[in-house]
Amino acid sequence: MSTEQSPDNQASGNTFPGNTFPSNQWDFDTLSVRAGYDPAQHLHASSVPIYETASYVLDGADAADAMFRYEQDGPIYSRLSNPTVSVLQDRLGALHGTPSALVLSSGMAAVSYALLNAADRGGSILTNYRLYGGSLDTITHVLPHLGISFDIVDDADDPEAYDRAITDRTRAIFVESISNPQTAIADIEALAEVAHRHGIILIVDNTVATPYLLNPFDHGADVVVYSATKAISGHGTAIAGAILESGRFNYRTDRYPQFSEPAWVLRDLNDVPRSILDIAPQAPFTSRAKAVYLSYLGATLGPFDAFLILNGLETLTERVDKQVSNAEAVARFLQSHDHVEWVDYPTLPGSGYEDLARRYLPRGAGSILSFGLEGGDPAIRRFIDAVRLFSYQANIGDAKSLIINPVRTTHIELDDKALANIQLPGNTIRLSLGLENPRDLIADLEQAFEATFAEA
Repeated sequence: MSTEQSPDNQASGNTFPGNTFPSNQWDFDTLSVRAGYDPAQHLHASSVPIYETASYVLDGADAADAMFRYEQDGPIYSRLSNPTVSVLQDRLGALHGTPSALVLSSGMAAVSYALLNAADRGGSILTNYRLYGGSLDTITHVLPHLGISFDIVDDADDPEAYDRAITDRTRAIFVESISNPQTAIADIEALAEVAHRHGIILIVDNTVATPYLLNPFDHGADVVVYSATKAISGHGTAIAGAILESGRFNYRTDRYPQFSEPAWVLRDLNDVPRSILDIAPQAPFTSRAKAVYLSYLGATLGPFDAFLILNGLETLTERVDKQVSNAEAVARFLQSHDHVEWVDYPTLPGSGYEDLARRYLPRGAGSILSFGLEGGDPAIRRFIDAVRLFSYQANIGDAKSLIINPVRTTHIELDDKALANIQLPGNTIRLSLGLENPRDLIADLEQAFEATFAEA
């Protein structure tokens, strides 16, 4: 299935399950409100109902056999499927031009399940230090205890560094499209070319960009993961994650035996074992993540949280446009401030990522930025305590503007070597811009500067 988008931002693909809105006929904004939901299938409820139930009455023994043997879709037990959750999956799929989406109870569940799925049987993950601290800690301190190794490139901006680091054990390249908190942009097309040259997949964490600013599948990514807690939800009310796949990668190779291996639990109605590729040839990655990891490790997204995230998706475009505008205004203000040593935001002149921003992010480079405050840790503490509008919170993508000192909080897992590699100094402050008036946000920062350095 093609996943290219037309210039007027129409997602591509076919009609999605339970959906009367073919994604190749409707704009992104229309899909974000309508895709994946047909009121006629839900007692004509205008809004997506919250199906708050643990299990479902099965429609006879034959229907049960068909569902348990993967011959027929339908809800059985809400750990594996729920109608509210299914609408969210279908809607996210439509926004990416793919019918293959799996939502989970957190972004870390999405990252963990994707990496486990790719590197099962003792493979290796190739990445860089420019990752969310929890993702990096999972790769370096959790997965090795499960037999999955890792390799880290020294130069995250050099695609050939990844090429040189790939070994026979490598199963995936894993990067963030816009890194947090440095806001570095990955050259997805170049990394996809490297990965596919070696017959491995490219996994992209697209949390900061959202599918509105960037669809990694348009540029060769094979798997995309999200913390849907962030801008996809947008209101700081629910924790969720998502895994999506392009449906284009060939997993019938020696690197990925887990996808071709027949399993008794996947047997057909004649008790013949089948593989995930037999059951779901167009969506093997998300289908295996569901059948193995969601089924047995159980990071299930509840229906109420799915409902909250669906509500957030309806305003994704409007929120992100305003947040990008606020981020650009605040970045320009900070860049000219006497007490600021540096500012990281991709579209600023001299950032080093202007060309990649124009190529991959023509609508804007997201809602987060980082800057270096002179005066070190004592000044950072005074500054954070002085702000009035910015909330001191370990989250991003919220409708409210947030502030944090990542080296001591969200990225505390990174040791000195990792901090030096990604150029994340101790005087870093990260801002996540919300929906407030930009003049008020700048005024709040200005009074915080005055309070901080009046005490110095």
